[in-house]
Amino acid sequence: MKLSSILLSSIAVAALAGCSKPAEPAAPVAPPTEVAAVKTPPPEYPIELACQHVGGTSTFKVVINADGAPAEVTLVTGSESARLDELAKKAVQAWQFKAATRAGQTVSTTIQVPVSFTPPFVKPDECFSVEERLRRGG
Repeated sequence: MKLSSILLSSIAVAALAGCSKPAEPAAPVAPPTEVAAVKTPPPEYPIELACQHVGGTSTFKVVINADGAPAEVTLVTGSESARLDELAKKAVQAWQFKAATRAGQTVSTTIQVPVSFTPPFVKPDECFSVEERLRRGG
């Protein structure tokens, strides 16, 4: 009798084991990615300002939409030249980014972007004609 009850217990365990479903593997979770610059051409740098050694860095807070376009561009610190700040802002508004992702979905992200205007170390030849034009009042 012991043998038959062991046999029945073994059959019951085997039957119950067959009823349980194997755990399905979890869907792979895509690792998050950060925003990446795709197309960021430099802003216009007026030769008149470069020749006068007007330069500096404008820093912006930029909200990048889920489609990679700058949605909001706000000046955080200026270059001390309103004209350079405006040219920098205009350039940043036209830049293109690859949006950040979370769980495989693109998301809006806020970043800070510096835009620098560095006057030339050696005076370009163009500066002489600019200076002459300014001396003549035009």
